[in-house]
Amino acid sequence: MSMLKKALGAAVVAGAAMLMTAGAADAASGPAGTPTAADTAAIGQLTGGAATLDRLASTKFPGAHPAAVARAAAADPRTQVPVYEPTAEFVAGKSDVPAALAYVAVPARTGDGTPATVWAERQGAAWTVVNVASGDYERQYAQAAAGGYLLHEPQVNAWYAVHGDSVTVLDGSVTGLAAGTKLALADYRAALHQRYADKLPGSAYDRDGAGGGYGGRERAVPAADPGDVPVLPFVVGGVLVLAAGAVVVPRLRRR
Repeated sequence: MSMLKKALGAAVVAGAAMLMTAGAADAASGPAGTPTAADTAAIGQLTGGAATLDRLASTKFPGAHPAAVARAAAADPRTQVPVYEPTAEFVAGKSDVPAALAYVAVPARTGDGTPATVWAERQGAAWTVVNVASGDYERQYAQAAAGGYLLHEPQVNAWYAVHGDSVTVLDGSVTGLAAGTKLALADYRAALHQRYADKLPGSAYDRDGAGGGYGGRERAVPAADPGDVPVLPFVVGGVLVLAAGAVVVPRLRRR
């Protein structure tokens, strides 16, 4: 054991195995900020409350066509999709925690029946509705994740399912990776490091404000319709949970 510790210490000091040693620990590290039972209850109350329903009723998406028969606005708080995003610390090799919770998505519909998604974000000790987005992309991707947690890379709007130290591409059209492609978590981390190491907080990219820097809190514009994805929901504690669940580059809020 002492020899192993010395070897690892030497590697860290040398800096020769930053990503490899971090990747070895990735399998034991889950995402940060996973909603608790109390969080789930609070999100359900928030997204099913009168203020959220009023917001849905008044929401009109550009290009949406009125339904033949208008339906009352509604949300489905029983279905909560935690969405996780890689952290700057993970990209930089300073943490083995792959991702942190960004928001929880709740499927909904607007007053004219258009599919929508309510985003609830933890702000301090409370939960707040931060956006009403068009479509139900999170629900569809989470169904395809089949029990893994849903990982969103907002810089390129790529979506992944993470099972332990395995990362499966759900939509990687911008990165050129086909849906279904599997990567080791360590390899995915190396790809993130290559893409974003020079854009982290404190970098010249960040200081110059290029593209808004790496610290923006806006969300990504959705990619094309996910299309036909397998329906594989699962139930935890009586609540339909479609995935379990923050980076940081400019993101445009989906409308």
